[in-house]
Amino acid sequence: MPTHADRDAVIGVGLAFVAGFVDTAAFITLTGLFTAHVTGNFVLIGAELISTSTGVLAKLLALPVFILAVAVTRLIALALERQGSPPLRPLLALEAAVLIAFAMAGAAMSPLGSPDGARATGVGMLGVAAMGIQNGIGRLVIGHLAATTVMTVNVTQAVIDLTDRLCGAKLSEQVGTRLRRTLSAVLAFATGALAGAFGVAAVSFWCVLVPAFILVGLLFVPDRKSHP
Repeated sequence: MPTHADRDAVIGVGLAFVAGFVDTAAFITLTGLFTAHVTGNFVLIGAELISTSTGVLAKLLALPVFILAVAVTRLIALALERQGSPPLRPLLALEAAVLIAFAMAGAAMSPLGSPDGARATGVGMLGVAAMGIQNGIGRLVIGHLAATTVMTVNVTQAVIDLTDRLCGAKLSEQVGTRLRRTLSAVLAFATGALAGAFGVAAVSFWCVLVPAFILVGLLFVPDRKSHP
């Protein structure tokens, strides 16, 4: 039977791969829209407001849509917890369903036309919603794991821990576990980003079915609370 550490490793790596894949695929197909790292859209908005490029509307809408997705995730988690049901699997299933909708809508509506048009904006918000759900999962259900959507924190923590080790500091078992998790998440995210780029080049929006199917696979990883 897999241990809690084994299950954590699979979940953490799987979700980091999904985030890297989706964020890259969306960035390419939706003219620079970040889905997993929405604060990056603020930088792009500032740049685009003083240039002749388009796509500002989708980036402006990304934050409220992201907030709504996180809020819905929280409400679902609360309802499940009150019933005594672990929320991980239902939330992963919800994210997978939204990603499938993202892939199908993008493929069906392509070419999307103007980045500020209704088709491009609507498809983009599905991607943002999916990643909002994953960010909510990261905070509400698997907060003990490394972040799966924003790698800056992971890289910073990994550098600190590696520096301590190189300086001869004796790392506790907890710090060693954290280092393995952060490095695994960064590697999985980077791998997902590369896969997303090649996937878009090969099959456009249909490639998003890959991370959706990975989420479906994670549904069969037992929740920590289901095995005391």
